[in-house]
Amino acid sequence: MRDEDRHIMNRRGRLYYMRRVPKRFQSYDSRTFIRTSLKTKSWEVARMRRDALEKADDDFWTTTAYSMGETDDADTRRRVRSAIDRQYAAACSRAMARGFVYAPVERLVETVGLSELMDRIEAVRQVSQGTPEPFVKAEAVAMLGGVPLPAAKVSDAFERYCDEIALGDLATKSPYQKQLWLKTKRRGIQYFIDLVGDKPMREIERADGLAYRKWWAGRIAPANGAKPVKANTANRDIGNMRVLYSSYFNHIGEEDRPNPFRGLSFKDDAKKTRQNATPPFETDWVRDRILVPGLFDDLNEQARMILYALIETGCRPSEIANLQPEHIRLDVAVPHIRITPTDSREIKTLSSIREIPLVGVSLDAMRQAPNGFPHYYDRNDLLSQALMKAFRARDLFPTKRHRIYSLRHSFEKRMIEAEIDTELRKILMGHADERPKYGDGGSLAFRRDQLLKIAHPYSVGVFHKKN
Repeated sequence: MRDEDRHIMNRRGRLYYMRRVPKRFQSYDSRTFIRTSLKTKSWEVARMRRDALEKADDDFWTTTAYSMGETDDADTRRRVRSAIDRQYAAACSRAMARGFVYAPVERLVETVGLSELMDRIEAVRQVSQGTPEPFVKAEAVAMLGGVPLPAAKVSDAFERYCDEIALGDLATKSPYQKQLWLKTKRRGIQYFIDLVGDKPMREIERADGLAYRKWWAGRIAPANGAKPVKANTANRDIGNMRVLYSSYFNHIGEEDRPNPFRGLSFKDDAKKTRQNATPPFETDWVRDRILVPGLFDDLNEQARMILYALIETGCRPSEIANLQPEHIRLDVAVPHIRITPTDSREIKTLSSIREIPLVGVSLDAMRQAPNGFPHYYDRNDLLSQALMKAFRARDLFPTKRHRIYSLRHSFEKRMIEAEIDTELRKILMGHADERPKYGDGGSLAFRRDQLLKIAHPYSVGVFHKKN
């Protein structure tokens, strides 16, 4: 039988929907074998009716199995959620079309008076006249609360968020970026579950949100002398719960629910944050301690070239490591690199899109790597580990707060001290500028000439390993 004609049998010109109940579902579906007339001789109509019956059976089996706790398969859970939500959404729409607000039967009994109940029954009676039985049943279910409210737990809602709701956010991320995104989101969700339990989303109250904030307050200002976390970290995780809550209920059509995580962010002390920011390397430190011939001879070639490329571009390490060959322009009047998103990888912000002239040690480094750095593509953690290990082994961090990122801050500091125009500095750093733009920040040749003012002198020996 062709797949398009599955579950359809022709018996003397009559078409039937025929299907055996899968063994794993026979414990709660006593039919064993399903045989239903499709009441048509048209194969086209029969296929349409077969699709509806097939889907109804699939939804029934999976939702029943899930409700009885007999399956924990991820694909089954997704199908169950989808089926339940479709039933609920359809009931809400039907009730609204008749001028009523949908509510499950237990809530109707508690909150609706006799007069409204009679109105609902009358609405069903009016529809039933001359209407096929399946439609009358659907109307009755909608008017009289026959579909239970979706009862997703926090973990279910988060899975739904990742699988369906946030697809647009994930579409342009690379595998590493998706992994990092998921790790960050999951952290705040799991903290909440660990604190108050994996509650049904509908049972989360303002008290739960306040309890979560109180728990974070204890971590921001610990009483036991433990290392405090930053307010920004707490705000991010509270925000992830706030977004999950609103996104989930918007997705199932309940946009007006009060969010129990609203307004719970902590004030972030900008001055304290700035004081604790990663400091820049001083110019003499870079020239006398980092740009030393032979210093990085035992570091692998791609990591070495990335390191030198960072010095005169001010790029984030990930921006250099993920350069594509077409974005490395060496055979042009002004050699440069282009920081831009691709179909498979996004960048931090729109302002990060920029063209940076190559000068000094960074120009020579990129000439050594015209095709980019495939070993470190989408492997930011691996690059960070390699460079941090190399710097620590050589005692190249002046303080405990210095990081590889200090090269970026050093680049910015040198531009400030050279009195390079503020707008051009922001363009080259990839920082947002709220001022209206009146130009393009200058030609590549102009940018190159400005950067030549701050370029470090260096020995070509940094590129030649000692014997």
